Amino acid sequence: MPKIMEIIAKETKGKSYHTYKYSYDSIGLPSIDYDDDPDKIMKWRDSGETGDAKKPIPLKQLADQLSQIGEQPLIKYFLDGSRHVYKVDDIAYNKRVYPVVAGQIGIGCCKRENKRMAKELFSRELIIALPKTANADGHDDVAFFSSKAKKINDSEELKKLSLEFSVIPYKISTTGNPNTKLDDLAIAAIQDYMIESEKKVVAELVKNKKLGQDAYLLKDGSLEYKVMRSGREDLRTLQKIKHNYRWVIGVSKSFNPESCLDHTGKPNSNYIADLPVFHRTPVARYENIHLGNVQFGVWYIRLRDKFRTQTPFDGVVKVEKIMMDEEIDNGIDSDVIDLISANIINERNPTCYGTDRRWANHLYPVFLTESYVKSKYISTEMFLHLF
Repeated sequence: MPKIMEIIAKETKGKSYHTYKYSYDSIGLPSIDYDDDPDKIMKWRDSGETGDAKKPIPLKQLADQLSQIGEQPLIKYFLDGSRHVYKVDDIAYNKRVYPVVAGQIGIGCCKRENKRMAKELFSRELIIALPKTANADGHDDVAFFSSKAKKINDSEELKKLSLEFSVIPYKISTTGNPNTKLDDLAIAAIQDYMIESEKKVVAELVKNKKLGQDAYLLKDGSLEYKVMRSGREDLRTLQKIKHNYRWVIGVSKSFNPESCLDHTGKPNSNYIADLPVFHRTPVARYENIHLGNVQFGVWYIRLRDKFRTQTPFDGVVKVEKIMMDEEIDNGIDSDVIDLISANIINERNPTCYGTDRRWANHLYPVFLTESYVKSKYISTEMFLHLF
């Protein structure tokens, strides 16, 4: 039975080099990987809430009240998207060699009902990213790469395993940054595919009227979706879909503390580092024209005492909420911010200490959702064997 790379080389008239296959995760070098945009700048003077708080707001009393009265938690759904990417070969077109990158994407949404977590939605997709030059005449990329996916999926081995791949192109221009590697461009294409899959899940929940003022969705990571150049037209810009996110909050376990400036324009990261436990910051307003002219309310909450963690920023999460039309002029209701924040504080226990190095920043339902998604991956050995 022909392997996937044999089919690709034949169908695209390329030369496969049968190079060493590996997971990018297994060779990653130590780095700081932020969940949010590390280059953005927020100023505390640009308030994003109705109140006029200038100092950290205590929330322990409200969080305890919500626990004691036995009220149903505000957050009912938890969304996590993750990917594993692999170098599966090098292939030549027009005397130039390009990497072939493949990935597994998992998108999971779990719901909590009667204090138990259960699956709401799940999708796993297998992706192959090929350089755009694989389509020699450059016409109709969608049809071309879809036809190659069909050829791959018709193979006996994939049918026997009940597996299917999608094939997507990645751009090969590095004009923005000459140091950008082609591997990074291929991985970025797979990342974009994952983000679109996340948007589809949120759209599905909204369509089925699952979300509301008593049933928020917590997304693991930032809501700062950049404008997409491909994919479904109705999902390409955040401006078009922002009303799907009325009852959605994004919580980032890692963030760039240097992105916050005080009213004088100087870095103010110590404000986050010195945030008392069970307090939140005031809400800053943030807008990025590259995201489609959408405004965000952004604030930070300390879940753990910094004396019990390794770094000053362990135990702090960054929270984002997209501002709806009526909130752009006046800001998000401060009482709503307090209620959301108190509910997030109550999600901190039990911990995943010893299981995940990010334990201090993890919310346990998010950890369970993330673990569920990762449990559905095909093993690295089996995945690479397909190529």
